[in-house]
Amino acid sequence: MAGPHPSTAAIRYAVRSALAEFAPSTEAPLVLVACSGGADSLALAVELAHEAPRAGVRAGAVVVDHGLQADSAAVASMVADWLGALALDPIRVVAASVTPGPDGLEAAARQARYAALETAAIDAGAVAVLLGHTLDDQAEQVLLGLVRGSGLRSLAGMPPARGRYRRPLLGITRRQCRQSLDDQDIHWWEDPMNEDPAFTRVRARRAVADLERDLGPGVAAALARTAGQARADAGLLDALADEAVAALGGGPWPVAALAAYPTPIRTRIWRRLLIDAGAPAGQVSARHTDACDALVTQWRGQGPAHVPGNLRVHRRGAEVAVTPGKPER
Repeated sequence: MAGPHPSTAAIRYAVRSALAEFAPSTEAPLVLVACSGGADSLALAVELAHEAPRAGVRAGAVVVDHGLQADSAAVASMVADWLGALALDPIRVVAASVTPGPDGLEAAARQARYAALETAAIDAGAVAVLLGHTLDDQAEQVLLGLVRGSGLRSLAGMPPARGRYRRPLLGITRRQCRQSLDDQDIHWWEDPMNEDPAFTRVRARRAVADLERDLGPGVAAALARTAGQARADAGLLDALADEAVAALGGGPWPVAALAAYPTPIRTRIWRRLLIDAGAPAGQVSARHTDACDALVTQWRGQGPAHVPGNLRVHRRGAEVAVTPGKPER
C-alpha cells in the first residue's frame, strides 16, 4: 500500500512535532486548530485529526466568523460541518466584531480574530491553538517588514510559538497544503478577499510571486530563512536589553551609563523604559526611540522628546528622565 503524498507526510511531521510538547500525563490535553476553510488551515486541521490520537491529545477546532461578507455565517457553518466529518471535537463557531480603526480593516480583523480565538480557547480549556500560517505567509511578513523599515524584530516574522499559539506550518508551502488536500480529494474554500488588492497582504503576496518569477525560485524560502536568523539575533539583543534595564533601575538615568551600551541594545532599552513609564507599546516607534537616544548621543541643548502616552523625555545635565506631560485638554 502506497504511503501518503510527500506533502501530506511533511505536514503530518510538522504537526507531530508541534504536538510533542503536549504529551499527556493523566488526562489528554485539548489542542484546537483555527480553521477558516482555506487550504492552509484545512490541511492543518486534517492532519491534526490524523496525528492527535497518536500523540495522546484531544483535537478540536475554532471557526471565526468575521462578518465581513454577506455569506460569512453560511461559510462558517459549512466549514464546521467539514471539521465535524474529521471527528474533531469540540468545534466552535465564534463571531468576531470587526470595527475598522486607524490601522485599517486588516489590523482590526486580526485583532478581533485573536480576541475570539483567545476566548474560545479559555472556554474550552485548550492548552494550545494551532494556526495555519505557512512559509509563504512568513515570506510576505518579512517583505512587509523590509518595506516598513521597522527594524530587526519586524524581519523576524511570525514566531513558531507565542503564548498558547503554535504555527506548525512555517516550513510548509501553500503549494504543499493544496497538494496534500488534492491527493486526499478534499475540497477547500477560496476566500474572495484573498484576491482583493485593496488589502496589503494580497499585494505582498503578489509581490513575492513577481520576485519569484523575475529572480527565480527560492525567494520565498530565502525570506523565511531570514526570519529565522533575524529572530535569533533579535532574541539575543532583547535579552541583553532586559538585563540592561534591570541594571539601570528607576530613573533618572545617567547619560554615561546609557551611552555605554551599543546602539542596537540602547534603542531597545529606550523602548522598554518608555513602555514601563506608561507609553502604549503599539504606539512606540523608531522615531520616538531615536528622539530619546539623541538626548544621549547628539545632545545640543534640545528640548524634551514627546512620546506616546503624553510623556516627555528630557535631559538635565548628566541625566535623562521620563516625566508626564501637561494634562491634555
